Amino acid sequence: MSKSLLKSTTIVSINTTLSRISGFLRDLVCAHLFGAMAGFDAFIVAFQIPNFLRRLSAEGTFSQAFVPVLAQYRVKHDEILTKRFIDDMTGTMTVALTVITIIAILVSPLIISLFAPGFLHSSTRFVLATHMLRVTFPYLVFISLASLGAGVLNTYDSFGIPAFAPILLNLIMMGMAILAAPYFKVPVYALAWGVFIAGIVQFVFQLPFLHQKHLMPVPRVNFSDPGVRRVLKLMAPAIFGVSVVQLGILIDTIFASFLNTGSVSWIYYSNRLMNFPLGVFGVAIATVILPKLSRHHANKDHDGYSQTLDWAIRLLLLIGLPSSVAMFILAGPLLSTLFQGGQFKAYDVLMARQSLMTFAIGIQAFMLIKVLASAFYSRQDIKTPVKIAVVAVVVNMLCNAAFIIPLKHAGLALATSCGAFVNFGLLMFFLKKQKIYTAQPGWGKYALQLMIANGLLALFLIFSAGDTQSWVTHHFLWRFVHLSGLVIFGMLIYFTSLVVSGLRVKSFGF
Repeated sequence: MSKSLLKSTTIVSINTTLSRISGFLRDLVCAHLFGAMAGFDAFIVAFQIPNFLRRLSAEGTFSQAFVPVLAQYRVKHDEILTKRFIDDMTGTMTVALTVITIIAILVSPLIISLFAPGFLHSSTRFVLATHMLRVTFPYLVFISLASLGAGVLNTYDSFGIPAFAPILLNLIMMGMAILAAPYFKVPVYALAWGVFIAGIVQFVFQLPFLHQKHLMPVPRVNFSDPGVRRVLKLMAPAIFGVSVVQLGILIDTIFASFLNTGSVSWIYYSNRLMNFPLGVFGVAIATVILPKLSRHHANKDHDGYSQTLDWAIRLLLLIGLPSSVAMFILAGPLLSTLFQGGQFKAYDVLMARQSLMTFAIGIQAFMLIKVLASAFYSRQDIKTPVKIAVVAVVVNMLCNAAFIIPLKHAGLALATSCGAFVNFGLLMFFLKKQKIYTAQPGWGKYALQLMIANGLLALFLIFSAGDTQSWVTHHFLWRFVHLSGLVIFGMLIYFTSLVVSGLRVKSFGF
């Protein structure tokens, strides 16, 4: 079982790693060309808004409701009925999202006022964000359809193609920034058009692979389809829950819009770095185990269910804890090496470092939330994680109010980390309380092994990294060589310590 899961996770992780690397290259290009200026602040808001609704309609709720229902169809129904369900779901989603997109384009100034009211006092940022939102919003339709296709492929144990698709977004945006931006009167508009084009390409890219599996969607609007009705029923509480979570993100953006110019960009760059381990490992493992857990639940296999979930938690801790430690200590060196240069100055490194350190505190919690929430979604129980999310977001908002004055943009990141730990803690509490998850033997020894290895890693990095000021004053080659050395030796120390302490990686399926 673990070898099969590991193989699928490795495929997703490799493609996601490529996606994150291309994303870093994209951010590097943007940092050099646009820095942390007003235009890039405006683009981030214009891009965040369709992403906000994408998480409501696709990744945040639809996939969590759609994949378990589709997995159930695959187990209990024939291919014809399953294909009909996919067709009906595609048509229903397309019509609903198209209507939302048309309305949003018509009222885009109002939407920017809601998401970034601080921009009302900065006419340049407000006008730029409004114009770019009209270009980026149709991305919602295409990326949501791409998410539907990804859900189908994942349910049929094809993980590589959906994980590769986001690379196309990064490549297209880089191409637009480098090649097309000089031809725009306002160069940053090229990024908005890159988002629009990338949404179409990501959707179309998956169609041949769906066709190979005889699962090419033929859109039909049919709200009476029992599968569609089941998905919509499951989505209802999830939309509320994700809306609350996204409300927290919206409030973060509202707060940031009132801070100094550059604050939105500093949070963006630090958040992008924080999301590297989250996307490569946390999302990858959650993506792989959701269909597996759904099938275990459909077959009433409690032992297989617990073993799968336990495997995922242990693997995430193996990767997530050192990621959090390293990113907290190396926040300055990472930002300086990856982004410093062009329009991204040493001052921007120092400012983004503050928010990256506070984001790094919550990396492990962010990862575990993905997996633990999947445990509930696989059982078609969306209400429980929704209620938990409400509590976590309230905590996030209270922390925002408490931290923003003394810590400014870094306080917003710290508040997000605090909310993540509350979310993770409550998810685990209810998994145990409802006897959904039974921990497997060996946790005490495993925890001690991780504690020793991460302690040694932290000591090495603290005494070897130096202060951020020395990094921003050196040239790129020096920064690159030294950061590479820290990462390589840090990994050697961490994994050697685990092996010496008795951990055998074959237990993870390696």
